[in-house]
Amino acid sequence: MSLDSESPSPSPGRDWFFPSPSFSHPNPNPRRFCTHPRVSRPPKHSPYRSFSHSGSKYAGIRRSVEFDRRTESLPISDVARPVSEHKSNISVKKSDVSVKKADVSVDVSGEKKCAGDSAGRWRTAVLAAIFAALLASLLHKNFSLHNQISALQDQIYELNLRLQTCNISDYVDTTNATPPESDHLPDRNLKNMALIITFTILSSPFLIFKYIDHVSKSRRSADNTSEEVSLNKQLAYRVDLFLSVHPYAKPLALLVATLLLISLGGLALFGVTVDSLADCLWLSWTYIADSGNHANSEGIGPKLVSVSISFGGMLIFAMMLGLVSDAISEKLDSLRKGRSEVVEQNHTLILGWSDKLGSLLNQLSIANESLGGGIVVVMAERDKEEMELDIAKMEFDFRGTSVICRSGSPLILADLKKVSVSKARAIIVLAEDGNADQSDARALRTVLSLTGVKEGLRGHIVVELSDLDNEVLVKLVGGDLVETVVAHDVIGRLMIQCARQPGLAQIIWEDILGFENCEFYIKRWPELDGMQFEDVLISFPDAIPCGIKAAAYGGKIILNPDDSYVLQEGDEVLVIAEDDDTYAPAAMPMVKEASFIHIARPARKPQKILLCGWRRDIDDMIVVWRGKLPRNFIGPKSAEKILFCGWRRDMEDMIMVLDAFLANGSELWMFNEVPEKEREKKLIDGGLDITRLFNITLVNREGNAVIRRHLESLPLESFDSILILADESVEDSAIQADSRSLATLLLIRDIQAKRLPYREARVTQGQRGSFSQGSWIGEMQQASDKSVIISEILDPRTKNLLSMSKISDYVLSNELVSMALAMVSEDRQINDVLEELFAEEGNEMQIRQANLYLHEGEELSFYEIILRARQRREIVIGYRLSSAERAIINPPHKNQRQRWSLKDVFVVIAEKE
Repeated sequence: MSLDSESPSPSPGRDWFFPSPSFSHPNPNPRRFCTHPRVSRPPKHSPYRSFSHSGSKYAGIRRSVEFDRRTESLPISDVARPVSEHKSNISVKKSDVSVKKADVSVDVSGEKKCAGDSAGRWRTAVLAAIFAALLASLLHKNFSLHNQISALQDQIYELNLRLQTCNISDYVDTTNATPPESDHLPDRNLKNMALIITFTILSSPFLIFKYIDHVSKSRRSADNTSEEVSLNKQLAYRVDLFLSVHPYAKPLALLVATLLLISLGGLALFGVTVDSLADCLWLSWTYIADSGNHANSEGIGPKLVSVSISFGGMLIFAMMLGLVSDAISEKLDSLRKGRSEVVEQNHTLILGWSDKLGSLLNQLSIANESLGGGIVVVMAERDKEEMELDIAKMEFDFRGTSVICRSGSPLILADLKKVSVSKARAIIVLAEDGNADQSDARALRTVLSLTGVKEGLRGHIVVELSDLDNEVLVKLVGGDLVETVVAHDVIGRLMIQCARQPGLAQIIWEDILGFENCEFYIKRWPELDGMQFEDVLISFPDAIPCGIKAAAYGGKIILNPDDSYVLQEGDEVLVIAEDDDTYAPAAMPMVKEASFIHIARPARKPQKILLCGWRRDIDDMIVVWRGKLPRNFIGPKSAEKILFCGWRRDMEDMIMVLDAFLANGSELWMFNEVPEKEREKKLIDGGLDITRLFNITLVNREGNAVIRRHLESLPLESFDSILILADESVEDSAIQADSRSLATLLLIRDIQAKRLPYREARVTQGQRGSFSQGSWIGEMQQASDKSVIISEILDPRTKNLLSMSKISDYVLSNELVSMALAMVSEDRQINDVLEELFAEEGNEMQIRQANLYLHEGEELSFYEIILRARQRREIVIGYRLSSAERAIINPPHKNQRQRWSLKDVFVVIAEKE
């Protein structure tokens, strides 16, 4: 009999049973069963009589299976019964948990009524712990139920295998049977441990903070004091200190937080899923990197864990974006504010900011033009953007020179290293605007900082000082590295020289100082060794020798040496040339020597000189090497009357220089707003002894130089020279100082023009320019021939007004000082030359009339004029024709003859008379 015919239809109450593939899909080749009846065996001897799960965990779930020919099918409802029983157990346990929650809530509510702030915090902690425990319990029960279902599926699979072995698999459904996974699933205890570890780590910081706060309050209540800092504040301070001190603390903290989140998320996923730990860790990282990856999670546990990890990942990436944004903003801000390091070498470094910076940058740009441009670094205590904006407004071409601005203090070594101070070929320290003593004190501190650089300095230091008295101290600190330029002293002496020789500032200094035209250069030429200086003078067709750097005297520079001086090995020649690569010695030309009758010098008069005090260069003051000739101290032929309008802080130095230059009986009038008693006190404090003035007499007048009625009280028409000084009260503002000087100049010229008779004017319209004699400028031009007015100008833009009107000479103080600073920065040896040219003694630039060297209409070459001037111990470096407005320094074609006029003037280097 076939089993198929005897098998009844499946019971509709067995919802867990599904038809096997043999029922749903009939086999085209049906199995043929044996027709012999099976012999029944006793149940106790049958190996398939009963079945129990091997796991001890499910020992209480047992099923009994009996195979009998009289039984048509196995009652499978017995298998589903434990599942329903287990579900009822879970519901009972949930009800127990609910009862327990109610009891806990009742207890907590009872505690809330009698507890204070501390008990409230602890209650919150207990509630949080209970909630975490309940959540863990629910997850555990859910996971246990899943495990039981998996175990039942394993049992069904084993039963199906046994049925198939006995050829009765047609009665049992194997559709939902799954392969055994018990061998591949991790240990359940390990998963439970992972969940416990995760919740313990997450809850431990909260409990620790609560414990620290409780301990802190307990200590304060026990000590009855509130001054002690709580532990939580101390901990917050330590964390803040760690993040502030260590530069990489924030990225490190972010990395630790990311790794911790990956680890905790992986452990949590490992506890609620069937995946391995490695897969869970990788899945945790994907949830952190992309918060949308958790959408595919199934089940309450995996969904809850994946959402938590994704939320933490969003926080992590928000912090990372904040750190990256802060780092980029900080870097851009550092670049914008000039905090980045300058990686340059052989550059020129300028420390400080003043009105002279524009002219200084212009001169350095011209000097570097022959090299294709250079690098100039400016560091000042200003914002980098402001400095760059001010430099961009400067109206000149940088000629390929790059200007780099950095914000910083020259007193801080870290800021000095930031601009590569040790690799700079020259360092220029600018004087600050304001008080002279404070400016020089800051310059002194800057020199101390520069000498303290550990790497050492490759270049020299050029320091601009405001007071001559501070020069010795700065040189003492800086030693051989320092070259000083005393701005006020230079300008004061130059104004006095220009007052005695009108046109000197425009004719000479604007053409020699700086790099626009000709400048001083020192170089060694071995082919000139053994030649006399007289022959060296005519050996350079493109330069004019004017001195020797004598190696025998320790490198001392001798201006205007004797003709018989023979160049020795190691000697260098000082010349005036257009550039350092534009001149070279050539074969000595044939020059006709023509003697001139007016070469006699005035006879020297014996003088008695008293030196009060001792200087380290006292030997140089007594003897100056000019061959073997002593200096000449010959004063002017007649007394002069000079007016000073305004007050300078170095007024006493200018008075002493005038007392050395002027003849006995000269008068110096000082007109300013400083009261006479205070004026005398300032002069005495500056080191001037009025009783020891030998040649001049001081006349004090008090008044405002921009008020006409005050100026009209002065005998303006009787002064030989008038010096309009940049007043100390407005010296800090170049525009205001120049406006005051211009107003004073116009008022003085107008008063002079009205007081002087028209017939005394000796300048015609053709000589003075295109202004008519009847115009107010024309009248001022006529008055300017009677007396010389020298105006001190600070702003270069004011120069155009004065040069066009031609009513006054001027000294562009800021620009001239900038030129001197630029020249000394390029070659520090030039400072010795400038110091002698500006000094009271030695050689100086002078303007000579042509009648000292030639006759009217005589044709001579420039070389012949040089040789005639050597008979007077003078070196001619240029000339100005009567029909020209500017002088020509280092003229070309020196051997070419031309016709000269007695109205022409020559520029020479000669000893002071």
